[in-house]
Amino acid sequence: MLDLKFIRENPEVVKQALKDRNLSLDIDGVTAVDSNRRKALAELEALRAKKNQANSEITALLKAKKDAKQTIASMKETAEKIDGLEAVLKQSEESLQKVVLSIPNIPHPSIPRGDPSHNKIVRTWGEPPKFGFKPLGHIELGHKLDIIDLARATKITGPNFILFKGWGAKLERALINFMLDLHTKKHGYTEIFPPFLVNRTSMIGTGQLPKMEEDMYRLKDDDLYLIPTAEVPVTNIFRDETLDEKDLPIYYTAYTACFRWEAGSYGKDTRGLNRVHQFDKIEMVKFVRPEDSYDELEKLVGNAEDVLQALGLPYRVLMLSTQDLSFSASKCYDLEAYAAGADKWLEVSSCSNFEAFQARRANIKFKRTTNDPSTRSDFAHHKSLGVNERRTTDYVHTLNGSGVALARTVIAILENYQQSDGTIMIPHALRPYLDGVDKIS
Repeated sequence: MLDLKFIRENPEVVKQALKDRNLSLDIDGVTAVDSNRRKALAELEALRAKKNQANSEITALLKAKKDAKQTIASMKETAEKIDGLEAVLKQSEESLQKVVLSIPNIPHPSIPRGDPSHNKIVRTWGEPPKFGFKPLGHIELGHKLDIIDLARATKITGPNFILFKGWGAKLERALINFMLDLHTKKHGYTEIFPPFLVNRTSMIGTGQLPKMEEDMYRLKDDDLYLIPTAEVPVTNIFRDETLDEKDLPIYYTAYTACFRWEAGSYGKDTRGLNRVHQFDKIEMVKFVRPEDSYDELEKLVGNAEDVLQALGLPYRVLMLSTQDLSFSASKCYDLEAYAAGADKWLEVSSCSNFEAFQARRANIKFKRTTNDPSTRSDFAHHKSLGVNERRTTDYVHTLNGSGVALARTVIAILENYQQSDGTIMIPHALRPYLDGVDKIS
């Protein structure tokens, strides 16, 4: 979330950010509630001081064996005012917190302003394959090879779920192991295997709640949610903790299944594996110093690109515009892989910098060590004590990216690597994970 002090001191910046996102929120109303809250808090502190003073006076009067009835009556009246004001203040703070949680992050100045048509293609890699025959789509390929059974998945669960069979299941497992190995061995990530269920506080921490509750699967009898992405449990590993600057950056990668109701997907292509309610994904999560976060974002994108390059999948990198940006992100790149059968670019990764937005919601800080006297208000005092450095705390910046999502990556592999005889060549990077087999037939 945004810092309330920042909103108070920069209302026009927040209003412009909302305008850039094509959103409307009453920021003046927020600052008015905040102003009234601060006035009430000041009044409450004054009354508490008055009550404490009265307590001292009553003690002194009783000790001196003097009449304290008038002072006691006055203190009781003050106490009643305090109780009433505390109730008003609590309600005001809860209301304010609810509104602040609904304000999205400030878009970075470098990203395009406007709707998704303003998304900027930053670069492309590879060339779409050319065939001497009309390429089939993944649904037909999966059915002919008997590796994807959507009809039985629907029977078992419902529409928009996947049942992989035989080489389809093996391909999925190979992709998971290949990507985890790449990120841990080459890119320096530590592997995590987190819970697939999280509590409400975790979902609020990363920004899925309260805004996107309708897109989430929630357990009926517990206030627990099936995770929409490993970003949620992995980012919340350090919730309410203070890290040490020397331990940053921290890189985590995790495989999880992901569950999304996709309530807002009406009108989108939901056929086959394009938009499903459960899919596998490898996630990359970073905890970094604020001054490093945009360099780390570019590295994060490069890590996702390495996956697609190793698989030989043509792709393009898009910088998202303000109106295509997720609620919590300040800047985001999407990676889209080309799928020959559909003749479409399919999003397989989103890499985002949230700056301190998630860290402030989840209360993730770090101790900063500095030797710069200009940053020390108490520099002379520390020097006189023989202390040469000062510890301060700051919010970390969090980043995450898909490294990568599997459902659409499977589409791209099946459609791009299909042969005229109906077989599917297996990308070289995956063959060690499939006992050296070179094709699915």
